[in-house]
Order: sequence, then C-alpha cells, then structure tokens
Amino acid sequence: MTRSILAVLAVVTSLNADAVRVLQSNAAGDNIHVIDPATNRVVGLIEDIEVPHGVAISPDGRRIYVTDEALRTLDVVDSKTLKVFKRIPLSGRPNNVDVAKDGSHVYVGIRQAPGAVDVIDAASLANVKSIPVKGEIHNVYVTPDGKHAVAGSIAASTISVIDTATNTLAWTLTLSAGIRPMAFTKNPDGSTKEIIVQLSNFHGFAVVDFAARKEIHRVTLPDPPGHEKETQGLQGSPSHGLAITPDGKTLWVASKYYDYVAAYSLPGYKLHKFVTVGLHPEWLTIPPDGKSVYVAVAGRDETVVVDNKTMKVVKTIPVGSVPKRNVSGMLRMD
Repeated sequence: MTRSILAVLAVVTSLNADAVRVLQSNAAGDNIHVIDPATNRVVGLIEDIEVPHGVAISPDGRRIYVTDEALRTLDVVDSKTLKVFKRIPLSGRPNNVDVAKDGSHVYVGIRQAPGAVDVIDAASLANVKSIPVKGEIHNVYVTPDGKHAVAGSIAASTISVIDTATNTLAWTLTLSAGIRPMAFTKNPDGSTKEIIVQLSNFHGFAVVDFAARKEIHRVTLPDPPGHEKETQGLQGSPSHGLAITPDGKTLWVASKYYDYVAAYSLPGYKLHKFVTVGLHPEWLTIPPDGKSVYVAVAGRDETVVVDNKTMKVVKTIPVGSVPKRNVSGMLRMD
C-alpha cells in the first residue's frame, strides 16, 4: 500500500474518531435525538431514559450524561454505542447538569426540597457529595474558566455559586424572581465577567456583575408590532433559552411570548435582529464552529436551525415529544 493511500486512510480514521453532534432531549418522551450539524439530519437515538431532562458531554467526548427524572438517577451513556451503561442514584429528582472543564466531576441540580447540587466523581461514577443550597435547583452550569458551578433556584429566586476546587458553596445572590437559564460572559483573562440570567415571569434577561455580586442591568425583549402574544403554556417563563456564540460577540435569547429568537451584540446588549422559529422555543445551543444556532421548539416537536451569519432559518428537523434541553459538542466515536 502506498504512502499516499495510508495518509488518506489516516485522515479518514481521524475524522471518523471525532464528530460534532447536537443532542436534543425530549421532555415528554424517553429518548434523545442525535443530530449531525454538517447535514442537519438525525443520525442516532439515545433511548431507555424516561423523562430525560439535562444533557451534558464530557470534555473528552466519550460520555454523555443525562439526568433521568423518572428514576432520579444520572444516566451515563457511551458516546460510541449511544447506550446507557451506568445509572447513578441521586439525592432527589434532578433537573439540569454540567461537567467540570477537566472532566473530573459532574454537577447535578436537584429539583426537590430542600435543594442541592449533587457531585459525581467521573472516575468512580459515584455520587460523592451533595452540596446544600437555598431552594430547589433548576439549572446548574460550570463557568467558562471552570472555577465555579453556578446553580439557580426558581423557588428561592437565588443563584448559588460553588467553588469547584473545594466543592463548597462560595456565595449566593437573591434576585427579584425565580432563576431560569443562564449564560456567562468572560473577562480578557478568561475569568467570569457577567451572569446573564432569565427570570420567572419576565420577558427578557438580567445581567449580574460576577465580581461585584449584584445585578447591574435588565433588558426587555421587544414586542414586535402585529405579532400575537402567546400567554398559554408558558410555565412562568416567557423567555427561556440563552446561548452565546463561541467568539463571544452575539447573545441569542428565546421568546416564548412571540415564538422568536433574538440576537444581541456583546458587550453592549444591543438588539440586532429577531427570527421567528415556531411555538414555544425552549432552549438553545451553538456547536463549536459557531455557524448555527439550534433551537428546541417545544410546541412543534422540532429543532430549528438558524444561520448565525444570515440570521435566517435554514432547516427544521423533526425530533421527539416536547423537545427542551439541548447541547452540542465533540463526541468520540472510536
């Protein structure tokens, strides 16, 4: 075999070993759709997880972590086979989940009184700690620099910030309403600058200065003229879903009132454009290349793809029943 053929085979093998995927959970079903963003087609299914809520991908791409509300477990999925190989008991019913940047721990928000963040050791796949916090936890995120896990409570209207070096509570901040999805901006050195947070019964988002530990700004999403306002089935969250492009220049925000996603420039939070996507957009994710935004449209059982450059809908992908949480990243296929 010639060197040129061997080189081609090596490239093909390398490409096959890694694949960017969008994972779309279906809140009223028992599966997660796996989407290839290169083709915008469904290429796989993760099954046998009743009421999957949060989804996260390990940094090495070999595992997918899914919170299982029915069994109150964290289900661990092999990225190659898309099969559950471990179910880890949790301290209560879970909601969302995130992974430490070094992959060492998984943080699970517990949406059951009195509220906690469970810490899973990724090496042993054991639940090693349950961190008490104020209020039941809806969402939990690891900050871009990996130094903190930030959890939000709807019931207590409180943000709880955990030091990931010690897995202890560092500080808390109470806002005027329940804490919904969050996103994070960065300082030039990579540290966390701001928490962008959506609030219960507020059509927009608040901005929290991370260092000062206080709210500094609020932005109300536009009421487009001639658009009918949707008020049914909002579950107290008229704006639910945030994503920041990898270059840090654009914030996308979902409006359930008017069935659109809106693009704001960063750092100034200036409205650039809004794009109609369908009934009840719930969650957003942007793959690492930053080309498109993937919108979970819960009211139509679809994932809608919006091109980041043209800011137009380019694809509508049928998925499962009531799609909500989604995530994107590199999966290892070898």
